Amino acid sequence: MFFNLSASFIAIIVFAILFLANAIRILNEYERGVIFRLGRVIRAKGPGIILLIPAIDRLQKVSLRVIAQEVPTQDIITRDNVSVKVSAVIYFRVVDPVKAIVSVENYLYATSQLAQTTLRTVCGHEELDTLLSEKDKINAHIQESLDSHTDPWGIKVSLVELKQIDLPQEMQRAMAKQAEAERERRAKVIAAEGEFQAADRLSAAAVIIEKSPIALQLRYLQTLREIATERNSTTIFPIPIDLFRPFLKIAEMYDKVNQKE
Repeated sequence: MFFNLSASFIAIIVFAILFLANAIRILNEYERGVIFRLGRVIRAKGPGIILLIPAIDRLQKVSLRVIAQEVPTQDIITRDNVSVKVSAVIYFRVVDPVKAIVSVENYLYATSQLAQTTLRTVCGHEELDTLLSEKDKINAHIQESLDSHTDPWGIKVSLVELKQIDLPQEMQRAMAKQAEAERERRAKVIAAEGEFQAADRLSAAAVIIEKSPIALQLRYLQTLREIATERNSTTIFPIPIDLFRPFLKIAEMYDKVNQKE
């Protein structure tokens, strides 16, 4: 008799433990549980302790944290017929657990596939220069398109970032040549502007020297000093023409005397 009571008590305890194990669920702060009762959705519960009816209720967990998902590299032909490889990363989270479970079979897979097709569509309508220079605009366009399509699934796409744009080798060489030509053009423009400013300064200096001949002599002495500092074996001294004017006058007078005779 006592043995039968003990066995019954142990059986009740085991059954109670099994019942509680199947009836109690604990959800974290970032989790929600979608409860199905006999195949019908009741509601989403959590966080904390959730009580279920064993063999009748079924719980499916959903994480509400932001998910960072990489979009595989896509082969894209831009609007100006340039073949490029573009990869991206999207950030999204579940805002409605019931829709995320009921409206789509696998919201992670569905969001990934939608991101790939949207990336190809948006980038294919843009030119290469736009892809390289206006990434923020393209990111916002992709994000808005994805968010509008995933809203019925209870998914919020918060951010899209183009990760990498790979160009063909021929296009890379062409862009390098273009950049080099642009740098040479800027260098020539800067050199021309420098020459123009130098010519303007020299013109102003010539006016000053014309008004003050002593300035020319000072410049002449400064030039001699600069020449003397150089290690040259031969030095050429420029002589002002004023030093020869007395001799030229004597030669002219001598020619006049000879002509009179």
